[in-house]
Amino acid sequence: MHAKIFSASTLGVKAHLVEVEVDLSLGLMNFFIVGLPDIAIKESRRRIQTALQNSGVKIPERKITVNLAPAGLKKEGTLFDLPIAVGILLAGNLIKLKQDFLNETVFLGELSLDGSIRSVSGVLPIAHDLRKNKKSRIIVPEANAFEAALINDIEVIAVKNLPDLVNYLRGELKISPTVKTRHSINLKDNFSDLDFSQVKGQHQAKRALQICAAGRHNILFIGPPGSGKTMLAKRLQTIMPDLEFSEILEASKIYSITGKLDQELLKLGRPFRSPHHTITEAGLIGGGSTPQPGEVSLAHHGILFLDELTEFKRSTLEVLRQPLENGNISIARANHTAEFPAEFLLVAALNPCPCGFYGDQRRKCSCTSKQIKNYLGKLSGPLLDRIDIQVPVQSLDYDTVKDKSISNTCSELLFELNYAYA
Repeated sequence: MHAKIFSASTLGVKAHLVEVEVDLSLGLMNFFIVGLPDIAIKESRRRIQTALQNSGVKIPERKITVNLAPAGLKKEGTLFDLPIAVGILLAGNLIKLKQDFLNETVFLGELSLDGSIRSVSGVLPIAHDLRKNKKSRIIVPEANAFEAALINDIEVIAVKNLPDLVNYLRGELKISPTVKTRHSINLKDNFSDLDFSQVKGQHQAKRALQICAAGRHNILFIGPPGSGKTMLAKRLQTIMPDLEFSEILEASKIYSITGKLDQELLKLGRPFRSPHHTITEAGLIGGGSTPQPGEVSLAHHGILFLDELTEFKRSTLEVLRQPLENGNISIARANHTAEFPAEFLLVAALNPCPCGFYGDQRRKCSCTSKQIKNYLGKLSGPLLDRIDIQVPVQSLDYDTVKDKSISNTCSELLFELNYAYA
């Protein structure tokens, strides 16, 4: 007895179909999974058997062999639990489905021991590429239905547990397709307490940020501690244009792969990523045996803020050259190459010297010229060439900050920004 259904996995931000072949044959009852599965998939044998039993399904006492094709593609994650379980039901004649239905459907989901179906990562990019793979229907966990339904012209069936799915496939339960369109997304949910008009003083730095937002220029702030470099960087996204729906999908696909996608809001606002200076090259640029996106890709269509720039390892900073130049990341492995988009705005900040007070009007610098040279020498020329705007930032005294006359109103800032775009 043999059955074949379809599932999918992601490589980079692209989806690849996976054929789940299940064979029940005579012999001692055993469970084999082949086709380059990772540890999570190998461990799924116990989850699937227990979930089927707790759902009231008696598995035939046969030798079960599961093949995940193509065999040369590494399979990772728990999203194959559900398709393997459905394949066992089909091969055991416990359910019967038309071939046309099977050819048009992709199954995704992780099984709990009690038969409930848990959410998985990567549903959005898989749903996005469904039509390219000549599929029109996707059966997903209930928690993933929202992101899958954002893709037009596909039928999204959300299932809560294995008994409901079995009854649906047998025609004993009707499940209406999940419908969610771009027009039903509430953009007002993308609310932030931060606003560019909150910044008082620092006219030169604010003007530089307006130019930065208008022309998508990378920017570097140089100034003593407490001068407002981080505060300015965090408010840059509030004067940048709203994301288009296509950009929302692109950014959300990356977060879906990493499991960081907010099920309610997607990525409506521009991402703002601020990694710690101890981050590794793989964490910044992406990597792993099966490549995963790094911080530069998570900042796609948004801002990558590197505070204390000189504290990052030089080798870590140097890997930024390619994405700053090309807007994408290509990670090569022995059997495959994964590509991730990385069109971000780089905002960096650093102190002018080790003590931080070189050139400060209120505190005296205690560093020697050699120390300052070595400190700033951590940054290479090619990297600095890719940062278009470099702005000195001075700390402000209280009298300057409390003077309301020096702060631009919101309308003035919007006028200046529109002028810059024009």
